[in-house]
Amino acid sequence: MLNTDVVHITDLRKVYVVSRQEAGAKAALQSLVHRSKQEIPAVDGISFDLAPGEIVGFLGPNGAGKTTTLKMLAGLLYPTSGEATVLGYVPWKRKKDFLKQITLVMGQRNQLVWDIPALNSFELNRVIYRIPLEDYRRMVKELTELLELEPLLHKPVRNLSLGERMKCEIAAALLHRPNVVFLDEPTLGLDVTMQRRIRSFIAEYNRRFGATVLLTSHYMADVEALCKRVLVIHHGKLIFDGQLAKLVQKFSDYKTIVVQIGDCQASLASYGEIMSCEGGRTTLRVPKEQTARITGRLLADLPVIDLLVEDPPIKEVIERVFAQGNL
Repeated sequence: MLNTDVVHITDLRKVYVVSRQEAGAKAALQSLVHRSKQEIPAVDGISFDLAPGEIVGFLGPNGAGKTTTLKMLAGLLYPTSGEATVLGYVPWKRKKDFLKQITLVMGQRNQLVWDIPALNSFELNRVIYRIPLEDYRRMVKELTELLELEPLLHKPVRNLSLGERMKCEIAAALLHRPNVVFLDEPTLGLDVTMQRRIRSFIAEYNRRFGATVLLTSHYMADVEALCKRVLVIHHGKLIFDGQLAKLVQKFSDYKTIVVQIGDCQASLASYGEIMSCEGGRTTLRVPKEQTARITGRLLADLPVIDLLVEDPPIKEVIERVFAQGNL
């Protein structure tokens, strides 16, 4: 049966071999004769597929293996073992037809030439990717409108703010209209307003061109806004692959109840753990299995003005996943 997935990974591994040396002069002398080696698995046998047009979040703590995986999928690293195809190509063979259809954007990693205007770097990319002039002009126009680049294009890159430069970096990476976009922390270090603009652009690019997007981010707002599905990697192993809502449902063992009764009352401590109390609104954390019972007690016992039951913030759920390390 023909595989229609855009990205297909089976048991992909990347192991680094590093020298290991104990502290002290004796160990230093011994290392001259016999150097100890240690294998460090950066990616440890992960498997997943991405369908056409999906935007998937790729989550994990620092050092989990996210960037290493993206670099293998973009053809920048050879794996130690396993298989991977992107658009039917083996990435590390770096065929021209493959490179024309993918892009990798890494937050705070420059591809624009520092001392010339961003538009000149765009022109350089046009030549590298052999983009027909008419297609190039059309794409520059679209990207300029979507990312509001007009005031920035003729400034030297060194004179742009981080947020302005990141918008130009993303535009430069998408000039050849790739079908697969790997985004590694694209909103890293940006202010909240600029993060929102970048997220809106990614969603619009996906909608217009049907591109498949694999996104890593430490900002949960990026993931919540863009991704229905998430992959969670920890210590190089894939520990979750599924709907973001199911991750919250599966891994959170408490709910949040926000209740408004006019005044903060110490007696609310008997209903659950008080997280905050401000302006007559008290936020309680309660065990998930007791939510219905505690809600009923609050409504029966108190003059409730308003009551809201919520799942815990996704950021907290993800942090707990990382802390436990497996599901």
